[in-house]
Amino acid sequence: MSSTAKFLKLDVRAILARGEEPFPAIRERVDGLAAGEGLMLVAPFLPSPLIERLGSEGFRSRVERGKGNEWVVYFWREAG
Repeated sequence: MSSTAKFLKLDVRAILARGEEPFPAIRERVDGLAAGEGLMLVAPFLPSPLIERLGSEGFRSRVERGKGNEWVVYFWREAG
């Protein structure tokens, strides 16, 4: 994981609890990342399709298992 990246947190659990699709909020955050920034996503399940999609766009990721059903996924682009 990039040791220089500043990760902006987005917890999508409340969005999902309202029955809404979180991808627009995720896309907005990802598109707004500046150089040296990454996204820390908190979700109630492992977002495998999102990991694959952002991976195809050049993002690296690291997955951590949180408490209970919580998953934390870090997304960033390598500098260069």
